[in-house]
Amino acid sequence: MGNVVEAARRALGPAGVMLPVSFTGLPPAAAQREAAVRLSEAGWPAVWTNEVVGGKDALVQLAVLLAATERTVFGTAVANLWAREPQTLHAAAAQLAEAYPGRFVLGLGVGYPAQAEGTGRRFGSPLATVRDYRERMDAPTAPPAPEAAYPRLIAANGPKMLALAGELADGALPAGVPPEFTAEARRVLGPDKLLVVCLPDVTEETAAARVAAQRAAGADHVVLMLPRDGDFAEGAAKLVALHEVVEAGR
Repeated sequence: MGNVVEAARRALGPAGVMLPVSFTGLPPAAAQREAAVRLSEAGWPAVWTNEVVGGKDALVQLAVLLAATERTVFGTAVANLWAREPQTLHAAAAQLAEAYPGRFVLGLGVGYPAQAEGTGRRFGSPLATVRDYRERMDAPTAPPAPEAAYPRLIAANGPKMLALAGELADGALPAGVPPEFTAEARRVLGPDKLLVVCLPDVTEETAAARVAAQRAAGADHVVLMLPRDGDFAEGAAKLVALHEVVEAGR
């Protein structure tokens, strides 16, 4: 088992949260920093963020939030490969990993055809696109990216992408899947890969049971997500309150 996977399992813990997601507006940086600090103080070991191609750079966002906190692990769920060149993504990720050792996890996804078209490119085969992108991430650059390791996960909601994640990455990051899928993902990946599962539309009543079911099925870490496009501050407060609920259910 690679050291990067072992270290990530320890750092991430059993569950984390996704910052409230909105496709209608981006909260001010000050509000995001305040939310990240509150979530850290509440006891959440990991906080994740999404990416909107052309509307928000997830790695820039996490650079701001990493600087505002001391221990919290931050991850992308997911960084969209259409948003930047593969070498640029690796360079940015490696710089975050160097600046904040053990506190950054890269989740990478192919997204949707409309996102590719929005950048003037053709979507093509998702498997071929992800394979090509992942292989080009480590291509030489001048200057070279920092030699800092960080976990690399591939968003995978199907058997072929799961197999590719097991081959080319440190693990997989499926979203909105039942425990049965998680159990199959663990079987495909084997014990030496990191399995992070995102759960959408979590409520206070369902959070603990859903986390327990996913963990029992083989997930290393579960990301709790609220319904999207709600008020950012109210969403952050709900996530703070969820920590006690999830802990009580363990």
